[in-house]
Amino acid sequence: MTDSAAPAPKKRGIFKKIGLGLLAAIAIFLIVVACQPADFRVMRTATMSAPVSAVFAQVNDFHQWEAWNPWGKIDPAAKQTYEGSPSGVGSVFSWAGNDQAGEGRMTLTESKPNVLIRIKLEFFKPMQGTNDVQFLFKPEGGRTSLTWDMSGRKNFISKGVCMFMNMDKMVGGEFEKGLAQIKAIVEKK
Repeated sequence: MTDSAAPAPKKRGIFKKIGLGLLAAIAIFLIVVACQPADFRVMRTATMSAPVSAVFAQVNDFHQWEAWNPWGKIDPAAKQTYEGSPSGVGSVFSWAGNDQAGEGRMTLTESKPNVLIRIKLEFFKPMQGTNDVQFLFKPEGGRTSLTWDMSGRKNFISKGVCMFMNMDKMVGGEFEKGLAQIKAIVEKK
């Protein structure tokens, strides 16, 4: 007999070790993802040389958002619908767009003139999720400080994605663009 059949068990042993190592790496990754914090919060503030009533009007009416909402520019062809009250509590804005814009709905749940607006933000596609959004208005002399704040919980997939992408920078960057657009609009008036 020849020893030509002898190396096969060694090869299987190497593949078995590689397979076990790969399974261990996957298990460690899944454990690390599961241990990531579920709660998140993104917040940005801008100060505008405009009365608080002018700034409040931009946010309290979803029809005004078209001029400053940075996500509306991702898919200009997205289908947009408005329901409920024209502005304030009970107004609803829904969209359905391309893969980047996704599909979702915003419902204005609380509106305290020139002080606070709360919105329930629901995403249906590409991933489902519900977040709480609030806008805080603070008069400072003839100026207004506007804070855009979003909080929620990440599901398992979102936790994994956020290990490789900085959600605060991504979403916060869009908040900064939106606040800059509001500022440009209200300071022109």
